[in-house]
Amino acid sequence: MSKHVAVLMGGWNNERPVSLMTGAGCAAALRKGGYEVTEVDVGHDVAEVLTALKPDVAFNALHGPFGEGGYIQGVLELLQIPYTHSGVLASALAMNKHQAKIIFKAAGIPVTDHTIVTRAEAARAHVMAPPYVIKPIADGSSFGVFIVKADTSHPPQELLREDWTSGEEMMVERFIPGRELTCAVMGDVALGVTEIVTDLAFFNYEAKYSQGGAVHVLPAQVKPKIYDKVQQFSLAAHAALGCRGLTRCDFRYNDAAGEDGELVLLELNTQPGMTPVSLAPEQAAHAGHSYEELCAWLVEDASCNR
Repeated sequence: MSKHVAVLMGGWNNERPVSLMTGAGCAAALRKGGYEVTEVDVGHDVAEVLTALKPDVAFNALHGPFGEGGYIQGVLELLQIPYTHSGVLASALAMNKHQAKIIFKAAGIPVTDHTIVTRAEAARAHVMAPPYVIKPIADGSSFGVFIVKADTSHPPQELLREDWTSGEEMMVERFIPGRELTCAVMGDVALGVTEIVTDLAFFNYEAKYSQGGAVHVLPAQVKPKIYDKVQQFSLAAHAALGCRGLTRCDFRYNDAAGEDGELVLLELNTQPGMTPVSLAPEQAAHAGHSYEELCAWLVEDASCNR
């Protein structure tokens, strides 16, 4: 008898369109794999919907704070429905970039220098010497991220927009020039390392989710020592936060800084995108796991008390 999988998708934040794409792709793959699938466009009544549905597994295809920050994980724990990806604590820690970086640093993983300020403070005056990056402390898909270049006279005033939806706490961190590298972890295995090449200012929402927004070079053309370090740091970050299932770590690598360059971990994503242009499925395929096999593996790995 096949498992009944509820694919949780949509939600109500900035990342709803991406979540719907992820969910639709995963649902189709699971149906192809023989699972009974119900797609659930998540609203505030998700607990009642799931109680009535009684699925064997919840496949978490949500993005943003509710889907990645421990909230939906807590609901699923209360309902005792096994679910995919990381648990309550790991999700909450990974979503809070400040807390995650404290843990990464303690684990010996290189991170950038940063400070935490309010949105108003970040807009009022430079809080560190440019170049630097301003990003929300708890948001995803590069929403609300600004690169302040060295010759910029004042911070971006877009921070003061009345329709701002990315929270009031901002992280300001030193800008690392160079290359964008990323590596997914599947269970306890680091997959391949991808270099992301884009003509846009940085690997933003458009680059991540638009066809042709970025070129993925897999395997990344870096020194073997750096390739190995990216994989080692990705595994170490996954373990340090207590993650489960599939995660993806993003790095900056400045190959012009000394003999081996400077490699720093930017963040860990507990809900990597699973759209047709997403990085983690591409890396899984490079390791010999088809998209359908990856989705099935996530379902079979699901549990409570993660």
